[in-house]
Amino acid sequence: MSEDYGQVSLAALNLTGAIRAQADKLLQTILSSTTIPATLRAIDRAEGFILGLETVGALSADTIERLYLAFDDAAQTRLTELT
Repeated sequence: MSEDYGQVSLAALNLTGAIRAQADKLLQTILSSTTIPATLRAIDRAEGFILGLETVGALSADTIERLYLAFDDAAQTRLTELT
């Protein structure tokens, strides 16, 4: 199931409290989207969140890249399920 995959991907990143909580919320929003437009909006929010983390230097470049990939993989899975 796609939700399990997304959770495993985020767990592997060892994100700290507030960052992890927000990442979990964003992931759940992507995975529970009921339409393609809603999924695309959720993806945009997730990418904005990551861009903010990258801008303030909150995470290493490797972790930022892996976070982008985790959200992208979840988004692609959800979009495939909706089509």
